[in-house]
Amino acid sequence: MKPYPFTYNPGIPFIQQVADWVADVFYELLPAAGFEVRDEQIYMAFQLEKAFADKQTIFAEAGVGTGKTLVYLLYAVCYARYTRKPAVIACADESLIEQLVKPEGDIAKLARHLDLIIDARLGKSPDQYLCLQKLDQARVQANTDVDWEEIMTGLPSFVYSSAPMQSFHAYGDRRNYPQLTDEQWNAVNWDPFQDCFTCDRRHRCGQTLSRDHYRRAADIIICSHDYYLEHVWTYDGRKREGQLPLLPEHSSVVFDEGHLLESAAMKAFGYKMKHVIFEQLITRLLQNEIRESLAVLIDEAIVQSEEMFNAFGRYNLAIAGSERREIVLTETLLSEVRRFRGLISAIEEELVFEGELYTLDHYQLRIVEEHMEMMQQALLLFEHSESTVISWVEDSPEGLTLTVMPGTVKEILEKQVFQLRMPIVFSSATMSVESSFHYLADSLGIDHYLSFSVDSPYAYQEQMEVIAPQWPLAEGFEGKMKEAARMLHRTGGRALILFRTRNELRQFKEQVKAEPLLDGMSFYYEGDGEISHLISAFQQEEESVLCAVSLWEGLDVPGPSLKNVMVWSLPFPPLDPVFNARRKAVTDPYQEIDMPYMLLRLRQGIGRLIRSREDSGIIVLLGEELQTNPVVMHKVISVLPKGVELKSH
Repeated sequence: MKPYPFTYNPGIPFIQQVADWVADVFYELLPAAGFEVRDEQIYMAFQLEKAFADKQTIFAEAGVGTGKTLVYLLYAVCYARYTRKPAVIACADESLIEQLVKPEGDIAKLARHLDLIIDARLGKSPDQYLCLQKLDQARVQANTDVDWEEIMTGLPSFVYSSAPMQSFHAYGDRRNYPQLTDEQWNAVNWDPFQDCFTCDRRHRCGQTLSRDHYRRAADIIICSHDYYLEHVWTYDGRKREGQLPLLPEHSSVVFDEGHLLESAAMKAFGYKMKHVIFEQLITRLLQNEIRESLAVLIDEAIVQSEEMFNAFGRYNLAIAGSERREIVLTETLLSEVRRFRGLISAIEEELVFEGELYTLDHYQLRIVEEHMEMMQQALLLFEHSESTVISWVEDSPEGLTLTVMPGTVKEILEKQVFQLRMPIVFSSATMSVESSFHYLADSLGIDHYLSFSVDSPYAYQEQMEVIAPQWPLAEGFEGKMKEAARMLHRTGGRALILFRTRNELRQFKEQVKAEPLLDGMSFYYEGDGEISHLISAFQQEEESVLCAVSLWEGLDVPGPSLKNVMVWSLPFPPLDPVFNARRKAVTDPYQEIDMPYMLLRLRQGIGRLIRSREDSGIIVLLGEELQTNPVVMHKVISVLPKGVELKSH
C-alpha cells in the first residue's frame, strides 16, 4: 500500500498537501470518472482543511446530496496514514455502519475510482454478536420456534476445538442470522450481564476475534455512536484491569449524524444492575476459604440487595407507551440504598485483608471488586440532587433491571473527547437551530469549534410533494389506517413508514391485513429480522413497504423502490425518564425540548426520500396535531425544504 495517494513533500505542511490533492479529486479525478461534483462539496472540503490542520472540532452541516461522506473520508484516510493511527467513523446506529462498506458504498467508490486500497473494518457493538454461553442455554431450553442445534452446528469448527487457531475467521455476527427476529436474537446475543472475564470460551468468541481484527485497521474503523461512547466510558476501567480499551488510539473522529451524539452518550454513560447478577457474583467469594466476618457480610448484602430491589419495584411510576418505569426517590428508598452501599463498603474493606492472605483467586477477586465499584458509583448518584441522576426500572425474566445514568454528559465528553487535541468532525444535514450551533455545542461541552452550513443541491420544489391528509379524527386509528392505505395505494407501495414508537408499529402490523387496498402488498417490519437484511429486501422488491422505528436517519435508498415516506406520527420525544429529566431542567419543556427534537427528527425523516437528482415522490404526514394545533402546523411548514408547500390532498 502506498503511504499517500500523492507525492509527499516533507517541506510543505501535510494537510496543505492533502487539500491540494482533494482539490484535484473533486475538480479532475471524480468528474473524469463520471461523478457530478457539487460546489457545496468543494466548499466543505476546504472547510475541513482548517479543522484537520489545527486539530479542531467542526460542525459540518451539509444538506442531503452534498456528498459529505466522500469529503471526510478523503481527509480521514490521509491523516490516518500520516499519523499511523486509524480514523474512527462513528455512525448513528449499527444499521448504518454497514452502508459505508457495502459494495456500492462510498468507500468502495473511492477505492475504485481513485485506485486506492482502503483498509476499513467494522467495530460492532458486543450485542451484535452471538454469545456461546447463551446459545447453550437456549439449546437446553429447547425453544421450538428456532432450531438452535442447527445454529450451533453451523459455527466454525475451531469454536469447540482446543487446537491452535491459524487465522482469523469472523463469525457470530447478527447479519449472519437474518431469519431471527429481534426477540429471538436477544435470547442468544451478548448482553451487559454476561461475565466475559470468566468465560472459558472468550478466546474463541466471535466478538473477541472481531475486536482483535478491527484493532489492526490501518485506515478506518467504523462503529456506532453507542460503541464509541462505550469506549470512552470504559477506557479508564479497562486500563485499570489490564485490558485493552475497546478502540485503539486513533487520529481523528467523525460523528456522522452528529446531532444524535448527546442521546447516545446518555445511553452509554449508564449502569445496569440486577439482584440475581449481584448474588451470582458475590457468592463466588463463598467458594473460597474466607473469614467468617466476610461471609456474614456477604449474606447480609445478598438479603439487602433483594430488599433494595423490592423497594425500587414499589417506588416507581408507570409511563404511558414505555416499558420504563420512572423511580420516585422517597426517603424509604434512599435508606435502603444507603444500607446496601454501607454493606458493599464493608465488604470492600474486608477484601483488602483477604487479598493480603492470598486465599482468594486473584482473577475472581478483581472481577468482584470491579463490579462492586461500579455499583457504588451508580448508587452514589442517588445521593446527589434529582437533576443529576436519571433512573428507571424495567421488568425482565430474571427480575427487575435498574438503570442509573448521570443527568448531564457534557462534563464527561468535554474531558474525555473534546480536550484530546485531534480533528473531530460532526457531520449531518440537521444540527443548527435557527442558524446557530450553540445549542448542540453547549449540550456536548464544546467551547471552541468551527462550523459551516450548506444547503442541498436538489430541486426539492420539483422533486418532492408534501401532504398532510385530512381525515375525521373521530374515527381514531381506523380512520388514520384508511388514509394511510389510500396513500400507499397511490404509490403502489414503494414506501417507508416511520413510526414514533414500537407500539404504533405493532398496532399497524396487526391491522394492515384488514385493509383491502393493501391486498398483495409486501410489508417488512423492523424487528422481524436483521435490519440491513430487511433494507436490502425492501430495496430489491420494488413495490414493497418498509415499516421502521429507528430509520429516521441515515437510510439511503435511491431509485424507484422509495417513492413515499410516510410519517405515522410527528416524532415528539417519548415520555420516558431521560426526556423527563431534560424537561425538568428547562423553563418551557414543550418549546425547549419537545418541539426542537421533533423538528430535527422530522427533517431527518423527510430527508430519506430524495437521495439523487433523479428521485421524486411524496412525503405523507399523518400527525393528528397538524389538524388540531396551528402552532405545530406553522413550525412543520418552517422546516420543509425551500420552495416546498404543505398540501392537504
